[in-house]
Amino acid sequence: MVPVFSWIVLGGKCRNCKSKISVQYPIIEALNGVLYVLVCAVNGLNRSSLLYCLMTSALLTLSLIDWRTYEIPFGINVFLFLIGIVATVLDRGNLISHLIGAVCVSAFLEILFLLSGGRAIGGGDIKLMAVCGLILGWKQIILAFLLGCIIGSVVHTIRIKVSSAGHMLAMGPYLSAGIFLAALWGNAWISWYLSLLGL
Repeated sequence: MVPVFSWIVLGGKCRNCKSKISVQYPIIEALNGVLYVLVCAVNGLNRSSLLYCLMTSALLTLSLIDWRTYEIPFGINVFLFLIGIVATVLDRGNLISHLIGAVCVSAFLEILFLLSGGRAIGGGDIKLMAVCGLILGWKQIILAFLLGCIIGSVVHTIRIKVSSAGHMLAMGPYLSAGIFLAALWGNAWISWYLSLLGL
């Protein structure tokens, strides 16, 4: 939260050159801090929460970039891949779940990418679901994908109606939202759903 307070104290300007600093930067910093608190409040203070916090920062960053440019930086996916390796090692008792998670959604998206000639989904989105599937495991990444599609459909439909936004959308922010929700509440939601089915 230090950058937020610094921005307020300095009146939204650089300390040295006095150039104006966009308000989006303290907003993103504040949101990042709030999400960190949420992660720890829901998941507790443990090693997985540390990994989820790092994942959250990466998801927030790539969401903003993808929203503006329709591209997810490769370096952010590499960073998430490293988190996935650590998460898999720490949870090696569920190694198979993590490995399946890395391919179950991304393989489907890769097929969709090939069949559509890249028009239906972007390569960055495929890599995002692969590396986050490695972090979360197969059950949660499937849920994350479904949530991301639902959120994306609802939000973008509203944007088209309200602001005449084009039909092309950046999936990164919506997939990131689904990943974040699945990471924190996925197991509970999956258990609840299976209980409804009597499983």
